[in-house]
Amino acid sequence: MAGQIDHVRKQLGERIADLNKRAARLSPLDIHAQMDAIREVAAVNGLAALECVAHRSAQLALLPGHRVALGCCIDHMGVALDSERTTDTNAILASLAVRLH
Repeated sequence: MAGQIDHVRKQLGERIADLNKRAARLSPLDIHAQMDAIREVAAVNGLAALECVAHRSAQLALLPGHRVALGCCIDHMGVALDSERTTDTNAILASLAVRLH
């Protein structure tokens, strides 16, 4: 089970890194769709903190002036998923989720 979650975390980390590279060129609707897809994968795999942050980030993508806030969210999500310890990942994402609400 841990191997599967690690694989999912790695896959999501790659998606987030790709989104981070392309976010400046994407429309708000495209960013929303990408973040919602990340949210869905997180939800299916029981990554509740990531699901919450991705959900809120998807909403931010549709707001005026979203680029700065969204960039910060994506950066923190990437850092969290790069962590080798699940507790660190959850702490970073939970802290970010609290700040977003």
